[in-house]
Amino acid sequence: MSAPTLKKQFEIRVEVAPPVLIGQDDISGRRQLIPILSGTLTGASEGNFPSLTGEVLPGGVDSQVIRPDGKCELSARYGVRLTGGEWDGASFYIENNGFRTVPEEYVPQVLAGGFVDPSLYYFCTVPQFEVYDSRLNWLKQRLFICSATRLPDAVILGYYTVE
Repeated sequence: MSAPTLKKQFEIRVEVAPPVLIGQDDISGRRQLIPILSGTLTGASEGNFPSLTGEVLPGGVDSQVIRPDGKCELSARYGVRLTGGEWDGASFYIENNGFRTVPEEYVPQVLAGGFVDPSLYYFCTVPQFEVYDSRLNWLKQRLFICSATRLPDAVILGYYTVE
């Protein structure tokens, strides 16, 4: 048996609004909602479908709890509509759960809602897909993981299949 490898299939850039603070305390941490405004999907040149393109639909949300130790537990939900080529008009739904951790010295900055350089943290998620078009069944037939980068107004996610 050989060890699994990762193969990048596509990248999604999600444009987000500023966080909406729901509440914060010293035990649970900071609960916030981040509205998802729009975004783009681009196929990876090394993936099975390099010509894949699409748009992130408005109306999604990234629900987060930032724990007192700085760990951010997140659950993002949003829709994507593909554009062009053989998938033109096909849509799917993503539920993406994961977490982001930062070194201890950056915890106060995170708890205050500040930006931390992406090279300093760990940020991975496990997406699940709902598809309503048989052309997209391949999304349900592989295990995906994401490596992510948080920017002040966007999140960039690389979607990889476990091969």
